[in-house]
Amino acid sequence: MKVLLTNDDGFHAQGLAALCARGVELGHTVYVAAPDRERSACGHSITLHQPLMVEPVNIDGLPCPGFKISGTPADCVKLAVQNLIPDRVDLVLSGINHGPNLGTDVFYSGTVSGAIEGTILGLAAIAVSYADFDSTDYSFAARVAWEVAEFVHREGLPQDTLLNINVPPIAEDQTGGLAITRLGKRQYRNYYEVREGRGGKKYYWLRGEVLELEGQNNTDIEAVSRDRVAVTAIHLDMTAPPLDNDLVVAIEGLKIRS
Repeated sequence: MKVLLTNDDGFHAQGLAALCARGVELGHTVYVAAPDRERSACGHSITLHQPLMVEPVNIDGLPCPGFKISGTPADCVKLAVQNLIPDRVDLVLSGINHGPNLGTDVFYSGTVSGAIEGTILGLAAIAVSYADFDSTDYSFAARVAWEVAEFVHREGLPQDTLLNINVPPIAEDQTGGLAITRLGKRQYRNYYEVREGRGGKKYYWLRGEVLELEGQNNTDIEAVSRDRVAVTAIHLDMTAPPLDNDLVVAIEGLKIRS
């Protein structure tokens, strides 16, 4: 395969290096286009009003043409596919994220957005996250990512669909295997710390903790909590199921005041 790697933890993140090393080991042609600094929780933002700076660089001496880019993951994928890489790649692989991207957190995730941009560009795409903030051993997550990537290359995905993978922080021989899941619901008890900067100016720093919600059956959140690798298909069409007919009639009957 010819595969483009990206992430939101930055070009020098350990998860990206592990993904790159595993791809080279398997004999794939691997390109890298990643942000020059951490861009976690940037969502699907792209850069419009300032230039994108590109620095060609390789990861840890690996034979992977790399580009360190002053933009978001979506920027990186868009620019690499359309301008930087001479060949059309077969797949975009985004990660390995340092920490989970579960449930509704995918709307904030730069890692998932890197894969979404690949899908928008008509490429097969996968996002992969390691559901732990302490461990630095990404070897199992890298093996999972490439195993699924090779499967997708062979079998394909439905149009406008990408996969989001979350690997639990547990030894490989203790996992319960892979589970096809739906997105769960992720909520936080948030608050803002008020801090004081130079000149006595106040600023605000977001803090919070995850709330344990009920009704997470068959979700990615439940799967990871049960030590299974969660594989969730995400579709670009975010249109809701058909509305109740009475609500449709009421909305269509609204009179717009002048």
